[in-house]
Amino acid sequence: MARCLLALLLGLSLAPPGAAAQSPPSESAVRGFLKNHWTLPVPLQGSPPARWNPLEASLLPESCGTCHPAQLDDWKTSLHAKSLGPGVKGQLVEMLQSDPQSAQDCLRCHAPLAEQQEQLVRKGKLRGNAAFNQELQTKGLSCAGCHVRRHQRFGPPKRDGSLRSEIPREKLPHNGVTRTPAFLRAEFCKECHQFPEGGFALNGKLLENTYNEWKTSPFGRQGIQCQECHMPDRRHLWRGIHDPEMVRSGLTIGVEGDKARYRQGEVVRIRLTVTNSRVGHAFPTYVTPRVVVSGELIERSGLVVPGSRQETIIGREVTLDLSREEFDSRLHPGQRLVFDYRRPLPGPGLRLRLAVTVSPDHFYIGFFESLLASGAGTGAVQIREALARAKASAFDVYAREIPLD
Repeated sequence: MARCLLALLLGLSLAPPGAAAQSPPSESAVRGFLKNHWTLPVPLQGSPPARWNPLEASLLPESCGTCHPAQLDDWKTSLHAKSLGPGVKGQLVEMLQSDPQSAQDCLRCHAPLAEQQEQLVRKGKLRGNAAFNQELQTKGLSCAGCHVRRHQRFGPPKRDGSLRSEIPREKLPHNGVTRTPAFLRAEFCKECHQFPEGGFALNGKLLENTYNEWKTSPFGRQGIQCQECHMPDRRHLWRGIHDPEMVRSGLTIGVEGDKARYRQGEVVRIRLTVTNSRVGHAFPTYVTPRVVVSGELIERSGLVVPGSRQETIIGREVTLDLSREEFDSRLHPGQRLVFDYRRPLPGPGLRLRLAVTVSPDHFYIGFFESLLASGAGTGAVQIREALARAKASAFDVYAREIPLD
């Protein structure tokens, strides 16, 4: 009865086979679902139905993968699976003791289930959590973080848009699934990818503003949702700034020069343009990446001609203590960076190497180095691991060498 009442309140379908197809939920019903669904941390699931077997009652993603292996395989490769990686975990080791409230704020998105929290707020105070599951905590943003509430499973409409099951729910594993179009809406991602109005801001701009950037972009106005780019064909990949192919797919990069060949002493004039043509928010959206557009002269030996390098940065640069914004040169949808390489050709046999290099974790490199220098305490081993990963994360999204003579 409670399950049916919940469905009525949320405007969702639990219709049995043969029942008339239900009209799609109203806009207000979808908003109501999202508001209830994204209470963070996600409240404790409680006891599962007595007739459920251990696999149905489990919140571990590997249990979900028993029947959903493709989704599990995709999730394993995603940053959602690594959202509680060594960089976050290393900071939390000390923070849980020195500043537990800030630690809870981090865990709200990096490990959102109450069962992943060592402490929970009760009567205004942080107290130990008897339901804490350490193994589950290491899974970061797992299947249950998005799909399970009070042991009920929730998910998107079927591919044909229908909401109801052909088989009675009581005959399905874990009582089937309650379907809602909310899972196909950009608002579904908002809770962890958008700081609230009045939240932490620098230079009058929220530190994380991805949803608002999308909403005011041509993509938002045309109704192109986050999931259409980051979950193509409903795959659980969530590719972003760390994925070279994803970045290339969002940019248009072009090169043009004033002539095909140059003589020694002539000024090389070559222009490289980078356009945010298919990224539905600022590129990059957050403060951690840095994109470097560069040009430098290369000798036949492969060495760089000293003093020949020119570069410009695409990104939002902030200080390590997050006290101020240094600059913001990000490209919003449709915006273009023009990089003009201008330098006299110093000799024969030279090439111009142009590159667009993405460092997804640029901010973290400096941050982790500073943290280790000042003392990372018992989290030092994990911070060093995170630093090594951050340094190894850079890649060229574009690279070309142009003969000049």
